[in-house]
Amino acid sequence: MPKSSKSRAKKEPVKIGIIGGSGLYQMAGLSQTREMRVKTPFGDPSEAIVLGTLEGKRVAFLARHGRGHRLSPSEISYRANICALKMLGVEQVISVGAVGSLREDLPPLDFLIPDQFFDRTRGRIATFFSGGIVAHIGFDKPTCARLSGRLADACNKVGVKAHRGGTYVCMEGPAFSTLVESRTYRELKFDVIGMTNLTEAKLAREAELCYATFALITDYDCWHPKHDAVTLDEILSNMAKNTDNVQRAIREVVRGLSDERACKCGSALAHAIVTDRKTISAATKRRLAPIIGKYIS
Repeated sequence: MPKSSKSRAKKEPVKIGIIGGSGLYQMAGLSQTREMRVKTPFGDPSEAIVLGTLEGKRVAFLARHGRGHRLSPSEISYRANICALKMLGVEQVISVGAVGSLREDLPPLDFLIPDQFFDRTRGRIATFFSGGIVAHIGFDKPTCARLSGRLADACNKVGVKAHRGGTYVCMEGPAFSTLVESRTYRELKFDVIGMTNLTEAKLAREAELCYATFALITDYDCWHPKHDAVTLDEILSNMAKNTDNVQRAIREVVRGLSDERACKCGSALAHAIVTDRKTISAATKRRLAPIIGKYIS
């Protein structure tokens, strides 16, 4: 590629972010790559962000748990991760996460594209707003329906079985559920269980980013009567197969994804900040500039 073309590629806006979960620590097919360590007001992201070209479009890839899976779900700096993507110009986030199934008809190797979350985490910081500023975002529909539709369409095109809609219960971890917890989640009609995506979704909404999730089913949770027959090797094998499948689906999403956002995600803060502007300190304005800059200078 001529040097001038490389230079142009680096200057193209990066509007698509990909957050890889367990098993997805790098994105196949990325070209013209370079790593960037983004400093945010909320600390360092989980890993250096890889900027590259995928299906002709510039994207930013971030390994949620770090390369080598160094960070547990409770240790991830979700605010730094989302803020870093926002600072790079990202507007749409495709996230990936491994989950356990709470339904017999959601077997391993299927995908779920959830449209609801239920919070079972404890003590995580899931908002950018503190230190003298308060905002209350709408979160009744926690994922972007438009972007989720693109994920479902992509799965259909590449031949991956995906279920559109459902509830992802987000637990703290890192231990898995007790048997009574798992049975209770089933009684509550939840669909899959994971440890990360809800926290990201809340922060993505505050950052006015479109957010959707590929929930990759690796196993049945411990409720299943045959769960003990499932070995770790089988789970890891399923994770590897899911990773191959989701990379094909992601490439299909990116290929057809438009920059136009016919949704309300990009204006989620328009009426959410309730603090009197005159009382917000200069330090708070500086700290939150990447998030609130277009509303409060």
